[in-house]
Amino acid sequence: MDYFEAKKSSGCFLCEVPNHASSFRENLVVVAQQHAFVCLNRYPFTTSHLLVAPRRHVAQLSDLENHEYIALMALLRDATVCLERAVGCHAMNVGFNLGKAAGAGVADHLHGHIVPRWAGDINFMPVIADVRVMPQYLDEAWQRLHRAFVDVPGERASFAGSRS
Repeated sequence: MDYFEAKKSSGCFLCEVPNHASSFRENLVVVAQQHAFVCLNRYPFTTSHLLVAPRRHVAQLSDLENHEYIALMALLRDATVCLERAVGCHAMNVGFNLGKAAGAGVADHLHGHIVPRWAGDINFMPVIADVRVMPQYLDEAWQRLHRAFVDVPGERASFAGSRS
């Protein structure tokens, strides 16, 4: 319901979410660096599904300057380590959907997906009913991941426990 009821932004959400540390928690940003950032996917495939994106609005890997590419890939690598530490997943799907035809929901702002996986994590709901079941609220996932990213350089929200 959050998706249907939410006010839709006319801009690119991947350009907007990492701009103010004061709204990182609300925007599900785990860490933001000079050239890239990590946030939770607001409409995840499974719990703790992460997005890793460059700060600059580009559509293709080839559009990135070398230093931006290196920063993005280093953060992608660090995020896989932090995610495994945070949720104890057995495996991960990591990838980029480059272009609409490849399945990119936001085709004009490059972003990678990191989807944690567990042995036996597929149940009948996606197969029979095309429904996903999320065993954890997004803010709970954010809190867990926030702690796991503590050693990754970058800007992050201050964290003082539960939201009031």
